[in-house]
Amino acid sequence: MADTATPSKPASAPSPFMAQYLSIKARHADALLFFRMGDFYELFFEDAIEAAKVLDITLTSRGEYDGKPIPMAGVPYHAAEGYLARLIKAGCRVAVCEQTETPAEAKKRGSKAIVNRDIVRIVTPGTLTEDALLPARQDQALAAIALGTGGTEAAIAVCDVSTGRFDVTALAADALADSLMAYPLSELLVSDGDLDKTAVANTVALSSAPVTFRPARSANHKAGEDLLKETFNIAALEALGDFNRAELAAIGLLLDYVKLTQAGSEIRLDPPVRARSEGHLAIDPATRTSLEIDRSMRGDRNGSLLGTIDRTVTAPGARLLAARLARPSVDREEIEARLDAVSWFADDRDTVETVRSSLKAAPDLERARTRLRLGRGGPRDLVAIGRALVAAHEAASRLTALGTVLPSRISDATGALNLNKDASLAELSRDLETALSENPPTLARDGGFIAQGWDAALDEARGLRDDSRQIIAALQARYADETGISALKIKFNNVLGYFVDVPARHGDPLMKPPLSETFIHRQTLASNVRFSTQELSELAGKISRAEDEAKARELAIFDNFCERIDALNTPLSRTAAAIADLDVAAASAEWAFEADAVRPLLTDDTTFKATGLRHPVVEAALKKEGQGFTANNLDLSGEDESGTRLLLVTGPNMAGKSTYLRQAALAVILAQAGLFVPARSLTLGLADRIFSRVGASDDLARGRSTFMVEMVETA
Repeated sequence: MADTATPSKPASAPSPFMAQYLSIKARHADALLFFRMGDFYELFFEDAIEAAKVLDITLTSRGEYDGKPIPMAGVPYHAAEGYLARLIKAGCRVAVCEQTETPAEAKKRGSKAIVNRDIVRIVTPGTLTEDALLPARQDQALAAIALGTGGTEAAIAVCDVSTGRFDVTALAADALADSLMAYPLSELLVSDGDLDKTAVANTVALSSAPVTFRPARSANHKAGEDLLKETFNIAALEALGDFNRAELAAIGLLLDYVKLTQAGSEIRLDPPVRARSEGHLAIDPATRTSLEIDRSMRGDRNGSLLGTIDRTVTAPGARLLAARLARPSVDREEIEARLDAVSWFADDRDTVETVRSSLKAAPDLERARTRLRLGRGGPRDLVAIGRALVAAHEAASRLTALGTVLPSRISDATGALNLNKDASLAELSRDLETALSENPPTLARDGGFIAQGWDAALDEARGLRDDSRQIIAALQARYADETGISALKIKFNNVLGYFVDVPARHGDPLMKPPLSETFIHRQTLASNVRFSTQELSELAGKISRAEDEAKARELAIFDNFCERIDALNTPLSRTAAAIADLDVAAASAEWAFEADAVRPLLTDDTTFKATGLRHPVVEAALKKEGQGFTANNLDLSGEDESGTRLLLVTGPNMAGKSTYLRQAALAVILAQAGLFVPARSLTLGLADRIFSRVGASDDLARGRSTFMVEMVETA
């Protein structure tokens, strides 16, 4: 019997445009694709549906594919940062696809050629660099974890793409979670091959940050070794340190991912710093949450230890203070050096105020230099670096002018900030101050950020662009004077461009020597004769190219500054670190003034003896309500057989049990972070670990006990 069924219609081939989109999307199937089309980033298919839902934007359609309408949504490119921030917050990854040529350049390949496009960057929670997408006073940590042979050894590689910081730590596998949670995690990288390992599974379960799983081949010690050599352009690893296999595997996992997100651009991280896991006070995740070190029970800074004591005036300083509280030191020499700096400032409040007033004018040098090195910066980042260098030098000059002996940390910071000691940085600072306009645009391509008088070629191009009428009028007056023809005019049309126009009766003299050597006959009309000159032709070409030349010249100057900043990366990094160090010391003294805090006395034994100890967060909350805090003494020294090593504390709800216990732990954290402690005195033998299992839902800053919180939740 003959087949009478209607044959199915074959799917039509995608258009060249859609074929280009599908090809690029296939390379990044797990990310939303921001596909640049003119002034918009467009999203198609499932990406459009998801983005429309997250961003609450209109979902439309464009054309058909396989006989079905293609869902489409878009966002303006000039407002893309705001939309990116919302998508990242929602846990999305975004691949940014830009046009890599202009429509005019595409047409040279054929009238139907489409503009070439390619991925320039993959935006993930752990690889943000833009100010609009990042909290200025908080680090972002992209971390990778890996296990060594046998599964008992492990390593953590952590970087902050926005500042360039890169840390590597070797540790026992069962300490992974404790060490990792000390970082402000934005994204955690885990190898597929480690998912069945208990230590890794426990760490992943505890992480509140998005977890990205990567192929096992990325977490390989050989891959780590190769990527380190490639990234830092070295022939042997000895130049960076002696890394074990677990460390190299974690480094490989991290650098492979950073390289992927940079989409072909160079990785811009500072050389890795090896941190000892035993060099910091161990605080497990439950204890960290219970003590509300950097986040309150409500999940924000308000009501936390960090939010209560932070008096820093710079973004790098705020991030350094947060890092010190999150990972207090167990190195007595380091702690004493920090305390010496705070003590020196605490003895002179006038100096604290003058130094803080100078530092307050310093923008975020750390992130500005990194954005420029990554090719994501703009003129405002150049301005930020220039102003930071000036403000830092002013602070250093004020300290130097005191003529007193400075503690080692302050002395080192002052030396790093003094531009008189670094000719290259001083020259960069002067050039940035002179070259840049007061209020530059965000993007270099918008132009107008180089000040008048900095570059002669740029001034000439701008002069032609802005003063073309005056230039033509001046040339016309000169030609009229040289020829004696007062009726001579310079005019313009689309056929001849600029030309010299004279009445017909004056045409013959211009076509005879000596004037014919200058004036070239172009056209004779009934009442006029038209000429051109070599000078006028060159001027016309300059005028038509002036706008492009001005922008191109500005971009060249911008690129030159970026190259200089890249070459000065090490001293700029040192300057940023010195700004942060000085800010933290001065800010800590300022808080000590306000809180009546004292310097702890450190010992090498197991002493813990506090008099008049107070809980800094609870005391601050009570002060706002006009109430005082009842201080407590605590002695757990156990110096002899009758000494106290353990206390059993009982009492009714809201009697202060949790406060009493927590303030002891917070005193240890503050002291070993190198900060003063709210007490009349504290003598402390360094601790290596803190445990706290106080009622998990106590909300002390809001005056709620565990029992009250449980009752409210039950109700």
